[in-house]
Amino acid sequence: IWLLAVVAAYPYIPGSDSQAFKGISVILGLMVSIGASGVVNQVVSGLMLMYTRAIRPGEFVQIGETEGTVKSVGFLATRIETLRHEEINIPNSVIASNVTRNYSRLAADGGLWIPAKVTIGYDTPWRQVHAMLLEAAARTQGLRSEPPPFVLQRALSDFYVEYELVGRIDEPLQRPYVMTRLHSNVQDVFNEHGVQIMSPHYL
Repeated sequence: IWLLAVVAAYPYIPGSDSQAFKGISVILGLMVSIGASGVVNQVVSGLMLMYTRAIRPGEFVQIGETEGTVKSVGFLATRIETLRHEEINIPNSVIASNVTRNYSRLAADGGLWIPAKVTIGYDTPWRQVHAMLLEAAARTQGLRSEPPPFVLQRALSDFYVEYELVGRIDEPLQRPYVMTRLHSNVQDVFNEHGVQIMSPHYL
């Protein structure tokens, strides 16, 4: 509206026909164009987020290193409320150029899968490691027993085997707390059986 008003009023400005006025107008236009390029980029990114519905208010997401609940998606920035009750404004161009993990979008269809990774030396039998990880999962409050958790062997590295325990929870907002309890139980179970978790070095 402001741009249309300026264009309509331009011929009526005194001296608008002079070359000096036209030159100043061109310089001013270039300054506005260069200075507004970042704003235009943010607006286009905001429109893209709104159109694709990549994130919506109320969803629990992770954008880069920031994890929290989406409060609003604007034209210029998106507001995230973290678990520490902090409000973070993330420019939409940053969201468009980063990987976004949406933990809430598919949670209604059977819950959310969460992983816990450990690296264990080859001297410990893999069947024992599987049994200990499943025992830690059984001790974890908030981790569903149906469908049952399972263990994957993700890599056979030079000095250790990488295991991944995968379980399911109901509420995405509980993910950090359940993972904390799960990691604690994994440490307890491995300490009880005298198995050292490598990271990747060990004594």
